[in-house]
Amino acid sequence: MLAVCTFILALVSLPEAHAAAAKRKVTVVKKKPQTTVAKRKTVRSAPVAIRNKKAIVKVSAPPRPSYGQIAGLHNTQDDLDLKSSVALVIDQDTNEVLFSKNDQAVLPIASLTKLMTGLLVSEAKLPMDEMITITQADVDTEKGSRSRLRVGTTLSRGELMHLALMSSENRAAHALGRTYPGGLEVFVNAMNAKAQTLGMRDTRYVEPTGLSSRNQSSAHDLATLVGVAYNDPMLRDYSTSPDHEVMVGKQTLQYNNTNRLVKNPSWDIGLQKTGYISEAGQCLVMQAKIAGRKLIMVFLDSAGKLSRLGDAERVRRWVEANPAPALPATPLPVPVVARQVNG
Repeated sequence: MLAVCTFILALVSLPEAHAAAAKRKVTVVKKKPQTTVAKRKTVRSAPVAIRNKKAIVKVSAPPRPSYGQIAGLHNTQDDLDLKSSVALVIDQDTNEVLFSKNDQAVLPIASLTKLMTGLLVSEAKLPMDEMITITQADVDTEKGSRSRLRVGTTLSRGELMHLALMSSENRAAHALGRTYPGGLEVFVNAMNAKAQTLGMRDTRYVEPTGLSSRNQSSAHDLATLVGVAYNDPMLRDYSTSPDHEVMVGKQTLQYNNTNRLVKNPSWDIGLQKTGYISEAGQCLVMQAKIAGRKLIMVFLDSAGKLSRLGDAERVRRWVEANPAPALPATPLPVPVVARQVNG
């Protein structure tokens, strides 16, 4: 009888034992897949990230070399270690060349073109308060650059001039050329005629914005243009304005100068213009007063976005460390004393 009871008790407790064992097995099984999945996720996520990075690298094409790089101009060494492949510094009053580097090279000039655009519009004495509407013709099809001046935006000619010279607004510059008396073709011809009149023999324009790499010039020609443009008060004012707001419908658009040096109190800049397209590299022209001298500076095909400004700073430090020699004092004339001759 005791054996039978023991056997029945074992049968009753057997499912509980199996259940406990089953739970232990389930716990073990659950832990293993979790650990395995976590490892797999870690292992798999790395290659995905790498593949994504590789895909980005493949999609991002290397920057197109500038004309100066193709010509080997960046290999030219200079005493100031400038990053621009072309540089020229001239005393505006004496026309003395203080510094030059590859100054005979003819290269694309990007938005430096807008100085000539502004000069022609100013000299034509067109009404600055005349309202001009941005059209589809002003949209960049050369480089696909963006603009906050949408098609249909209407601004005065004066505001378009301001934005073109200060903030290098391409649609504004194109609209200025398009609305010139006779149209865009007449305007471009006038740009080239003005260049020839000024003796800019290395210069050619095909459009008023600088987006085309066929707009080309040399450092000496650009120094000439800066000197002439400096005599125009409107070009001086607009090009050195730190910022400007325009009302477009009910919206206020804030524009800033593309040259941060105009906000630097240690600089006395009378006129400036920046420019960039891949074929031209980073470009900058300025008229500035340094160490009591009025200088014209030209920097073309600089390697980095800020390097053209760095080159300007290097030139300024160099000029300040090497001031112009003082002119020799002019001796006073020896007074002639009239003496009476006794005869």
